Amino acid sequence: MIDQKINEALEEIQRGTSEIIDEARIVILLKTFFEKGETYTVKAGFDPTAPDLHLGHTVLLQKLATFQKYGAHVQFLIGDFTAQIGDPTGKSETRKKLLPAQIEENAQSYKTQVFKILNPEQTTVVFNADWINPLGAAGMLELTTTFNVARMLERDDFDKRHKAGISISISEFLYPLLQGYDSVHLKSDIEIGGTDQKFNLLMGRHLQRAYQVGKEQAVLMMPILEGLDGVQKMSKSLGNYIAVADMPNDMYGKILSISDQLMWRYYELLSTLSLSEIEVLKVGVADGSLHPKKVKEALALEITARFHTTADAISAGEEFQRVHAQSEIPTEMDEYSFEGPVWIAKVLTESSLTPSTSQARRDIKQGSVKINQEKVDDEQLQLNAGVYVVQIGKRKFARIKVS
Repeated sequence: MIDQKINEALEEIQRGTSEIIDEARIVILLKTFFEKGETYTVKAGFDPTAPDLHLGHTVLLQKLATFQKYGAHVQFLIGDFTAQIGDPTGKSETRKKLLPAQIEENAQSYKTQVFKILNPEQTTVVFNADWINPLGAAGMLELTTTFNVARMLERDDFDKRHKAGISISISEFLYPLLQGYDSVHLKSDIEIGGTDQKFNLLMGRHLQRAYQVGKEQAVLMMPILEGLDGVQKMSKSLGNYIAVADMPNDMYGKILSISDQLMWRYYELLSTLSLSEIEVLKVGVADGSLHPKKVKEALALEITARFHTTADAISAGEEFQRVHAQSEIPTEMDEYSFEGPVWIAKVLTESSLTPSTSQARRDIKQGSVKINQEKVDDEQLQLNAGVYVVQIGKRKFARIKVS
């Protein structure tokens, strides 16, 4: 009976993972939980470099919630110290340093968002400045003796920058050491992260051994979730993200905008449906008994309800149907006021419909801009006094009042 429970738990834990290092240790932790009720710790770190978490981050949060189902206590680590350095993973240049006030504001925002997925009673939110600051110069110097420069340069992004003659700051070498030291201080049993974090995650195992913690954490790596474009990783800087804090209508609409192929990736990494239930949906789409749009609508409903309410999600679905299927405008939208006459490109940028005047011009050329549901083809158009509904594409609307 215990073996069956362990196998069921392990199957869910393995779901969607790219790699697990020391799976045998995870099995031992599960066995101890089922036999003796003893909990274990699972750590995941997030640097508060932006105020919003997006669905790419929730891939890890979903996995943490799975571990909580099977006895884990989650160490949700906010890297308020390491954020001052900036994780160099995948970066071709040294990152700009964040101000302490920005870090604090972003960290508090994270705390309010994670408990939409995690069980607060099985979660401890920790800040690594609490133990890294007390290290002092002597402790930091000792930490640097645990690893050498040659090994550090084996890391792919450091190796590429070194060979290209691109500057690498000493502080960037410290980043993986500090992330690994988090695992020393917390005595973590398991750490999870993205596949791009492998070097840093293994550093935790190395340092737990170097500091004689008495254990070496298992490591579980999740794939990087593609953004709305289905190509590059979900990222706020690339504009292809769905934020946890997005309003229900926006979240629902963005999910429906993904391709049918990408939908299955989102189902595997974000949905709470079992793999067998997802397989039934795949078979239904393949044999024509289920329409892909209906399956995607179900995914949009599930995810929107997770971060808002079921009623909000249903309302968002109805609004999406009303706007897009019947070519009507939304009942609610942001309003902006201008003094006229005002240039259309200025309206588009200052109402946040487009990021720049050059992009506004391109959108007009491509026929994507409408005013009161009529296409605009004049890049120099001036709006006089009046109230206008301005839109770009099918999902971006703003009510413009010109005085």
